[in-house]
Amino acid sequence: MRTRAALVAVVLVTLLAGCARAAPAAPVEPVRPVPAGATVVTGAPPAVTDASCGDPRVSATPTPEPPPGAMPAGSTMARIAARGALIVGIDQSTVPLSYRDPRSGVLTGLDVRFAQEMARAIFGDPNRVRFRIESSAQRIPNLLAGNVDLVVQAMTVTCARKRQIGMSSVYYEAAQRIAVPAVSPVTSIAELGGRPVCSITGTTSIATLQAARGTNGQAPVVVGVPENSDCLVMLQQGQVDAATTDDTILAGFALEDRRLAVRGAPLASEPYGIGVAPQNTDLLRFVNAVLDRTKADGTWAAIVAATFGGTPSPPPAGQYAG
Repeated sequence: MRTRAALVAVVLVTLLAGCARAAPAAPVEPVRPVPAGATVVTGAPPAVTDASCGDPRVSATPTPEPPPGAMPAGSTMARIAARGALIVGIDQSTVPLSYRDPRSGVLTGLDVRFAQEMARAIFGDPNRVRFRIESSAQRIPNLLAGNVDLVVQAMTVTCARKRQIGMSSVYYEAAQRIAVPAVSPVTSIAELGGRPVCSITGTTSIATLQAARGTNGQAPVVVGVPENSDCLVMLQQGQVDAATTDDTILAGFALEDRRLAVRGAPLASEPYGIGVAPQNTDLLRFVNAVLDRTKADGTWAAIVAATFGGTPSPPPAGQYAG
C-alpha cells in the first residue's frame, strides 16, 4: 500500500510541476458591446435650416388661464381632468432634465418640473401626472397616436416638427455643443472629421452633425443611438471620440463623469418647446398661458435655478400669432 501511495504522490508532483512550467494564458480583453440600436448613419444629411413656417418660435396665442378644477366644458383640458391625470411623454435617464433620483427612484429635473406645472394648472395638484417613458424618436409618433397629451422632453422647436404637431412657446433656450474626454485635445467639431461622434437618433442634433465637416474636409462618422445615456456610455468606453447634443444634456454627462468636458462654440441653437397633438389647439393655447404665468410669477426662475444652480438669465419671451 505504501508503494502505491508513493507512486501516486510522484505522479501528482510531476503533474503540478508541469502545470507550474506551462506558459501563462493570454489575457482576456473585456467585452464592451455597443448599446442596442447603435448604428452608423449614412446618406445625404437632411436640411438643417428650415424656415418654411417663418420663425418656428412663434406659437398660438394664449387664452386666459382658467382656475384649476374649472376647465372649460368640452375642452381638451376638461377631458384630461375627467380622466384624472395628465399623460406626458418624457425621458427617464437624462440628467439634469428628466431622470430618476437614485435615492428615491422618483422622476425629477427641468422637464419633469414643467410637466408638473401643467398638471398643477389643470388639477391644482402637480402630482396628477402620469409619465410615459419614451425615446426621442418616439415623441411625435406617441403624440399623433394619442398615447400622450403632451411631450416635455427637450424637444427643439422646428418648422419640420410644427408641420406634424403643435409646439408651445419656448420654455428654455439651449445650444448644441460637443463633449469629449477631458484629456482629449479636441476643442471643436472641426477637429472631428473622419472620427466617430455619437448623437441621438430622431433629434435636430444628429442632423447638424451629419452636415458638419472637419478642417480636413471629411464628415464625422455619425453614430446614432436611441438614448442620451447611450452616448455617455460609448464616450466612457472609448467607442466614440466625442458626443454632441444639447449643452443641457452634455452638462449632465460632465456631472455624472468628471473625466468628461463640454467644449467648443455652439453648433446650433436649441429652443425647447412642449409638444401637443395637432388637433388640440385649445390645449396648446392653455400650455402657452401656463408658461407665460410661470415666467411672470417667479416659478420659471425657481425651476431653472433648482436645475442648474446660480441665478438664471431672464426667461425667453413668448412669441405668438393667431
